[in-house]
Amino acid sequence: MDVQSINLEWILAGAAIIVLLVLSAFFSGSETALTASSRARMHELARQGSHRAGLVLKLNEQRERLIGAILLGNNLVNILASALATSVLLAIFGDAGVAYATLVMTMLVLIFAEVLPKTFALNRADRFALGVAPLMRVIVWLFAPVTTAVDFIVRATFGLFGVKLARKLGREEREEALRGAIELHKGEEPEIEQERQMLRSILDLDDVEVSEVMTHRREVTMIDVGLPSSEIVDLVLSSPFTRIPLHPDDPDNIIGVLHAKAVLREMRSLEGNINGLDVTTIAAKPWFIPDTTSLLDQLQAFRERREHFAIVVDEYGALQGIVTLEDILEEIVGDIDDEHDISVRGVRPQPDGSYIVEGTVTLREVERNLGWALPDDDATTIAGLVLHEARRIPDPGQVFIFHGFRFEILRRQRNQITVLRVTPPANEEPSQAAATIA
Repeated sequence: MDVQSINLEWILAGAAIIVLLVLSAFFSGSETALTASSRARMHELARQGSHRAGLVLKLNEQRERLIGAILLGNNLVNILASALATSVLLAIFGDAGVAYATLVMTMLVLIFAEVLPKTFALNRADRFALGVAPLMRVIVWLFAPVTTAVDFIVRATFGLFGVKLARKLGREEREEALRGAIELHKGEEPEIEQERQMLRSILDLDDVEVSEVMTHRREVTMIDVGLPSSEIVDLVLSSPFTRIPLHPDDPDNIIGVLHAKAVLREMRSLEGNINGLDVTTIAAKPWFIPDTTSLLDQLQAFRERREHFAIVVDEYGALQGIVTLEDILEEIVGDIDDEHDISVRGVRPQPDGSYIVEGTVTLREVERNLGWALPDDDATTIAGLVLHEARRIPDPGQVFIFHGFRFEILRRQRNQITVLRVTPPANEEPSQAAATIA
């Protein structure tokens, strides 16, 4: 064989190696792009009619076959390129060509077939994925018999050792992924934090019970139907609420819910004759719900019944309070005030960094508005948390330290803690984790 033919073979082999390295780079970049692409953005593009985005979603739905096809193609071209390089360098350098081929191909594959394409794909994952999706679909289809057999062997091998592979994420894993995506939604604008808080609150609706957001029975405005009609009308007109529960004598015995509009309509039909007003005939039937109902279930129930007001009872049927659609919406978007709302929130900041807090303020309110990370598993209000941690009914003047916060009892009415001074950890000396009493 003459020198010219040998040189031609080397040139063809070199060209083939370059082509194989390009194919290897294609497989490496495609793997990175398709796995790193934003599933949410692909879903939105597909919804808008993008065929390529739909292909990306379908490829990711069968990710095991996709990865199998990519690895199969990548290994084929890498091994073939290494074999060609070894044969060429063996012919040139003899036995030392093996070492040269190993060194040269390792560097070429590492730089041009792995790091370079994957770096490019990571920086343009969505665009790269949309570009390679049609071709990757064909490759996955062509390699399907081989990848299916490989997948069967892999699963059978794991099965021998008792390892089960889950094909899809469970509900908890999907929720954790969604929460992680929400936490990654960051920015300096205050609107960004508000959006994050709202999204977190939506995910928490299924974990929060109505007893944690309801208006407690002590704060519920109720009307005794035995009162004179004129007095009932005055109470309705002076109340900041449009819906008021009715009871005959015992506040636990709710027999109806009176709407202010119904009172006005009835007064008009009676031509202003208040004495002829019978509120029991115009009151709506009360809707009782258990205090363990989740906010998500209650929100759905409000939508189905087209009602905005429910009465909360415990397992014994005793009245606990009321919950409204606005209460649930405020869990998502924060406090919603109108011209009739009472602006007292029960939390007053002090110059020394402490806060004067009413005992009925809920833990969720201070967490949402002040960022206090206090556990709400065993208590709903600030006072309830102190009672749970202290395991006693404290006296005014006693000081407790729980979870890094300092709680000073300022006022107590019978067995109820009504006012406390709370000092957050930033203004508190380092303290022991367990409760201490000063």
